[in-house]
Amino acid sequence: MQSYTIGQAARLLGVSPDTARRWADAGRVATHRDESGRRLIDGKDLAAFSVELAKTGGGGSGGGGGEEDVSYTSVRNAFPGIVTAVKLGDIAAQVEIQAGPHRLVSLLTREAVEELGLEVGMEATARVKSTNVHIDRA
Repeated sequence: MQSYTIGQAARLLGVSPDTARRWADAGRVATHRDESGRRLIDGKDLAAFSVELAKTGGGGSGGGGGEEDVSYTSVRNAFPGIVTAVKLGDIAAQVEIQAGPHRLVSLLTREAVEELGLEVGMEATARVKSTNVHIDRA
């Protein structure tokens, strides 16, 4: 299972690292420490927290955390977030991403989901163009 640093979690939640740190200190989201002492949040915990945060409107604006990768694409509207649900059918699949206060849903093939290895708690970017939602795995 993927884990996220406070800075990565803040970027996915659309808040400053200080806000994410305060939420962790207050026990709003569970953290653990890795072998080098960094505080981490499990992907599934972050996914659940991001959905709850969006429902309650408890987010906020703020900067992201560093560690940004450059991506080259013609799709302009990119929403980095965390996968909160994956529903697999025989042929089709539905993937939900919470990107700050935005919930995005993409319908794609089961094969695409399996090739990307998408699962709840994983970082992904939803790219919206017209009525299509594309997903990039981070």
